Amino acid sequence: MDTVQILKVLGEPMRYRIFEALLERKHCVRSLSKKLQVTESAISQHLKIMRENGLVYGEKYGYHTHYFPKQEAVDYLADMFCKMKEKSLTLDRDMTICNCEFKNTTAGDKP
Repeated sequence: MDTVQILKVLGEPMRYRIFEALLERKHCVRSLSKKLQVTESAISQHLKIMRENGLVYGEKYGYHTHYFPKQEAVDYLADMFCKMKEKSLTLDRDMTICNCEFKNTTAGDKP
């Protein structure tokens, strides 16, 4: 999975709200539309983008498709954020300068 692409997809507020709603329970387009007070057409377009990027999938029940978050996507996101947390916890926050090409210059030195 492409982390940057997933974050772009979920970075859109309505898609994030849809994803959160799907983590609570399965929904069809009409159900999401009523819950989030957005047109069914808009919900469908957001779900299409989320499906294309591997975040959700749908199962057909009669005339309706019910959507679920893909467990692999949820696991990937959870793992990604756990790794970020681990890196953050081991970060040397006491370091006063970075390790780049920092040069200690005196008043007479030219940059």
